[in-house]
Amino acid sequence: MDWSAGAVRLLAEDQPWPEVDRPRRAAVSSFGISGTNAHVVLEQAPAETRPAPESAEEPSAPAAAEDRPADGAPVPWLLSARTEAALAEQARRLAGSVTGLNTLDIGYSLAARTRFEHRAVVVGRDREELLSGLAALAEGRSAAGVVRGEEADGGPVFVFPGQGSQWVGMARGLMDGSPVFAGRMAECAAALAPHTDWSLLDVVRAADPAALERVDVVQPVLFAVMVSLAAVWESYGVRPAAVVGHSQGEIAAACVAGALSLEDAAKVVALRSRSLLRLSGQGGMVSVAASLARVEARIAALGGGLEVAVVNAPELVVVSGDPDALDALVASCETDGVRARRIAVDYASHSAHVEQLRDELAEALSGIRPVAGRVPFYSTVGDEASPGRSEGEDEPAGTTALDAGYWYRNLRQPVRFDAAVEAAIQAGNELFIEVSPHPVLTGAVQQNAERLERRVAAIGTLRRAEEEPYRLLTSLAEAHAHGAAVDWTATFHGGRRVALPTYAFQHERYWLPDEPGSGDIGAVGLGTLGHPLLGAAVRLADSDSVVLTGRLSLHTHPWLADHAVAGEAVLPPAAFVELALRAGDEVGCDIVEELTLRAPLVLPASGGVQVQLVIGAPAGARRSVAVYSRVESADEAQGWVQHVAGVLAAGTDTAVPSFDLSQWPPAGARPLPVDGLYERLADRGHGYGPAFQGLR
Repeated sequence: MDWSAGAVRLLAEDQPWPEVDRPRRAAVSSFGISGTNAHVVLEQAPAETRPAPESAEEPSAPAAAEDRPADGAPVPWLLSARTEAALAEQARRLAGSVTGLNTLDIGYSLAARTRFEHRAVVVGRDREELLSGLAALAEGRSAAGVVRGEEADGGPVFVFPGQGSQWVGMARGLMDGSPVFAGRMAECAAALAPHTDWSLLDVVRAADPAALERVDVVQPVLFAVMVSLAAVWESYGVRPAAVVGHSQGEIAAACVAGALSLEDAAKVVALRSRSLLRLSGQGGMVSVAASLARVEARIAALGGGLEVAVVNAPELVVVSGDPDALDALVASCETDGVRARRIAVDYASHSAHVEQLRDELAEALSGIRPVAGRVPFYSTVGDEASPGRSEGEDEPAGTTALDAGYWYRNLRQPVRFDAAVEAAIQAGNELFIEVSPHPVLTGAVQQNAERLERRVAAIGTLRRAEEEPYRLLTSLAEAHAHGAAVDWTATFHGGRRVALPTYAFQHERYWLPDEPGSGDIGAVGLGTLGHPLLGAAVRLADSDSVVLTGRLSLHTHPWLADHAVAGEAVLPPAAFVELALRAGDEVGCDIVEELTLRAPLVLPASGGVQVQLVIGAPAGARRSVAVYSRVESADEAQGWVQHVAGVLAAGTDTAVPSFDLSQWPPAGARPLPVDGLYERLADRGHGYGPAFQGLR
């Protein structure tokens, strides 16, 4: 090429790139001999988004001691990618590149990156926990402190439960560790003080179990904790797109939505819960795992004294009423194998028992002044359950009706939590956050989503008896993983940018792959089998024996690598049963009558093994069967190993046990937990990869 002609010069050495009055651009072209051409134009990033220069050799100066996280303070590491494979590789690369870097600086630098749809967060109190979480993420394992998710559309919807999420000691950790939470709790204490003869802050700090057994204490305390937790979520930038409350939880929902002032909401919860003391000992409530129609039919058959109080989900209903009638209901359910349990209350909310409080509540709450809220309020009160917006209006509608009469109906009418959640999902919300000391409604949200055949994420905030700052950070991580715009600024106060591995691009090979076993075996006198583990069959000329052959390797059957013992890939014993069944099909024997494993078949890391199934001549209605293998080797003297010996039989000659699977699960069956099973097996040397993790 004659470079002397024209204005283009070959770049043969480094050249300074001067600043100009516009973004600098460069063109890069690559021409391959095969005809593969690539042309890319690069443009300088805007100055306000361009990161400061980083150097792995010269890490940033450490922050001042007071800016570093306290010993044991949890730190989140945020990762994201376009695909699951890239996400795992991101974790693998990061784990190998953080030596000598501060954990807070790493988290700060990761948080500044672009967010992709596949997300994960590793939360740890120290480097060891964080690296352990990265290892689990890279290997596709579940582990404590590792959160994964895909970006959800719409939401978040804040969900506020009724009574039942409380636990002794709740909120004390955040009272000391979160200024936002402590500040909002102090405001709640001031709002409750005119209506109570006890101190909110004293009750929370004392963690007195007896106090939380009083309805006039536990309900206001739960209200204050939920309202304060909502303030914490909002301090991290997670603001509700809508709210749903359950029974007394609607008071907190109305307050957070802006429909009730804190003072009015505190008045409602304090005075109403105090009125409930009049109902103490007169009734109770029972949760039944059955549909609304079946529960209504059951209580109708039992006579009077019972009402449907709550419909949480398609198979989760709560009944309220007289103690004797509830005892009869529980006994009836136990007889029919229906799960039913008593709820720890001694009064019958959402039933006719409440009607004796109507005039008292109307007078006590007459001064309540609801206003239009700032977000949609999905009511759960009986037939009033609605999306909370009027057609053509910009402001949420309906919340101006949350007056004294509404708060009586909230206590008297059934709670249609299912209808409110359905309305929120139909409006396009896919992320639900239960704002409570312990999640009690996330399962019900998921059940309603499943009935609608919609994918939603339902997460909690705190958990019973768990370290609150760590649990809160993990919940924030879960919200982030599902697409919530979490503001991590406060978490990474004092962090510095450090050089970390860039995006783990997943390279795709465009050359056509070799297709093993693509030849025509029929051309050499063999019969084809069409089986994934066997390739050919031949009947021996001098006997009625049959030999089936195949070849196995981790290249042609990569999924076999997911079944390992002591670190080596081993053909699963069930595969020998499959091979024997296929052998029986070949010779008209439909039963594997006997099969004895003599030696495992270990697959080499490279290369393959030849497999032969030898089916003996018939002896009556039976034939012998054996499985052999030989590792491929240049050494022709490599011997064959027998792995299995067995007997095949025709079905007419052998009694086969029968199983009635028409009802599933069978009557009287009970679920067994399988959480952590594969981790426990891995500890014993049995490695089950994704292809073999099918147990439910």
